[in-house]
Amino acid sequence: MPRGDKSKYTDKQERKADHIAEGYEKRGVSDKEAERRAWATVNKDDGGGKKEGGSGRGKHTGHPAAHKGGKSGGKASASRSAASRSESARKAAATRKRNAEHHAH
Repeated sequence: MPRGDKSKYTDKQERKADHIAEGYEKRGVSDKEAERRAWATVNKDDGGGKKEGGSGRGKHTGHPAAHKGGKSGGKASASRSAASRSESARKAAATRKRNAEHHAH
């Protein structure tokens, strides 16, 4: 089987790759690069191409790439002072209030 052959992927994996590629394209990544990244993500999530059925197939994957972002979450906020966080919160609340008033009319 030549490199890049997608015949061993399930329909679900192909849909997943299409969806991921769309997201990259919306962010300005070229079609070819978006496709490459999408399939790399599917491979990382699912461990490569699979066909359903047979012994040991169809196992849950856990989707590691889809959860990766949460690991580093909160570090930036934790390194800021309480006063800085509080000021940001006040500013955000004022913005939400201003936007609510603006959209109410």
